[in-house]
Amino acid sequence: MSKRRINYYKLITACVVLIAIIFFIGFGISKIINKVSKQDASETSSNVETIPEDITINFAAIGDVMCHNTNYQTAYNSTTKSYDFTPAFVNVRKYTEKADIAIGNLETTLTGKEVGYSGYPTFNSPEELGVALKDIGVDVVSTANNHCMDKGSKGIVNTLDNLDRIGISHTGTNRTKEEQDTILVKDVNGMKIAFIAFTYGTNGINIPSGKEYMVNLIDNDFILEQIELAKQQKPDLICASMHWGIEYAQKQNKEQEQLADLLFQNGVDIIIGNHAHVIEPMEKRTITLNDGTEKDVFVVYALGNFISAQVKEHTRSTAILDMKITKKGETGKISIDSVDYVPVYCYDRGKGVQNRYVLLDVRQEMQDFEDGKGNISQNLYNTLKLELQNTEKVLGEPIK
Repeated sequence: MSKRRINYYKLITACVVLIAIIFFIGFGISKIINKVSKQDASETSSNVETIPEDITINFAAIGDVMCHNTNYQTAYNSTTKSYDFTPAFVNVRKYTEKADIAIGNLETTLTGKEVGYSGYPTFNSPEELGVALKDIGVDVVSTANNHCMDKGSKGIVNTLDNLDRIGISHTGTNRTKEEQDTILVKDVNGMKIAFIAFTYGTNGINIPSGKEYMVNLIDNDFILEQIELAKQQKPDLICASMHWGIEYAQKQNKEQEQLADLLFQNGVDIIIGNHAHVIEPMEKRTITLNDGTEKDVFVVYALGNFISAQVKEHTRSTAILDMKITKKGETGKISIDSVDYVPVYCYDRGKGVQNRYVLLDVRQEMQDFEDGKGNISQNLYNTLKLELQNTEKVLGEPIK
């Protein structure tokens, strides 16, 4: 082989080796740079705090759940030998089912059939009433009302036991002092809500001596104690159910207003009132607290009877409340974005009818009638029209 060709091959080999060296050096440098870049990116991302997303929930509230003799008697099915209250709610259940949380006032006891079912004046209803409430999406009930002691301490204990079995949370009456001091808190899609409840009295039925813890009575000092216990759970908002006011009055009294102010100034955000058996006004406020900060609060003084057999004026009308509440992810601040309501009428279909009482979606029934496709009579349409006018007059426009 000629010397020139040998030198040529040496040159080619040297070039290949040089290219390989350059490649491996470049690859190594690239890996080092890439590693450093990843470390920098990791350190940067770890130093950037993730801001939680805003949380918005639908909060529904219904009025007094009562059960007079004709309510439970006509809910009885002689074929199955059982009670079924769900047909009463079929027209309005979509409003409670769609809510993220729905609450109401259980103004009867679920003591058990062994003591006998009864209506006014001392209520004891079939447990199936609670089952029906659970079925339509009711999550929480207040049991603090003037009928909670209708069947004595046994009535309170059995009612709470039955609600536990059914799967409905409760507040306002208690089996033990420890239960009274344990505030109900529900996590609703990441928003923590504390529930407390109080009643003005128990219809003259004495709470057993030494067991005063069984009923949360309205007393300013006790209310403040309960609010403080609620705050210790670090909820995003506190909801109070208040059994107060004057029966059949369509406007709140001074005492209700003063109690609302006390509740709001000390940490309550939402008040759902009951007891009047008719609708009373609602109000959203932006208040300034003692520390100078501002917050949204809301009160409806009464929502009327959700279901009952009462016949006094306007006791058949109620409203299902629909609130949109937002928790700001960045600040944790709560805002009440809107408050709407669905007017509802408890229609008595007459004696001898199975499931005699049925709730009607007032606006929907009226619209169907006006469109010529409704099932209601002209007389019922006229009644619904008058009741709707009264409901809108008392509650006012939806809050946006």
